[in-house]
Amino acid sequence: QVQLLESGGGLVQPGGSLNLSCKYSGAINSINVMAWYRQAPGKERDLVAKIFDNGSTNYANSLKDRFTISRDNVKNTMYLHMTSLNAEDTALYYCYALTAWGQRFWGQGTQVTVSS
Repeated sequence: QVQLLESGGGLVQPGGSLNLSCKYSGAINSINVMAWYRQAPGKERDLVAKIFDNGSTNYANSLKDRFTISRDNVKNTMYLHMTSLNAEDTALYYCYALTAWGQRFWGQGTQVTVSS
């Protein structure tokens, strides 16, 4: 089992920045891929960015210029640095982990609201 705990969400003004964190614990050595997803009200959950064991990353095309995913295996924490935020970035942001055995784990989510 892998446990995931997100933090860092909140209210931010348009054009602002925010850093999300995802603390992971449990069977962390089995994790192959970690990712951030987001779900806006009334919409499906979409991939924001993913990071692989070798450090390589993938981003949703529309976000790659503003968002940066990273991972600190010493602190067992994954991060999402978000800049130039706008109202369309308002969503519940979820941490995700995929293990070598195909098990998928989700965090509870952290709310990001972009509003003046």
